[in-house]
Amino acid sequence: MNIHASDLSQRPPRNPRVRLGGFVILPRMLDKGRATIAGRAGEFHFNCPLDQRFLSFVKIDPMQLKKQLARGKGDGEMLDWIQAQAKIKRSAVEIAAWSAWQEQRVPTDLESREFFHQLHSNLAPKREDVGTWFDILDIDDFVTFGGKA
Repeated sequence: MNIHASDLSQRPPRNPRVRLGGFVILPRMLDKGRATIAGRAGEFHFNCPLDQRFLSFVKIDPMQLKKQLARGKGDGEMLDWIQAQAKIKRSAVEIAAWSAWQEQRVPTDLESREFFHQLHSNLAPKREDVGTWFDILDIDDFVTFGGKA
């Protein structure tokens, strides 16, 4: 099967804020899954803690999802498969609330805050607008591929 996969050693996966079926994180996870199958994931990891937030929300097995990606399914087909296979069927309101919460999620425990602040300090110490996990991912993607924060 022909899999359309980006080369994630050349550019990052889609932004975590990009939505598919109302879900944040999902398009980014699909990009990483396809790139992993194609051997072009670079430094990105499928089924990382961010991906696991989505997978836990809908209760989908990551290896089953990866098998579907290996069949060459596009985003719409993957969304249909997820909606059919999810062990927890989520309403549009639940999806919207969960996605909004993910966009605003910040480090909450001391260990996470220290990790976050270390990343922030290394990537963009002068930026004062970095507060969420998605913000730090935006900067990391940008800097990793040659941008100056």
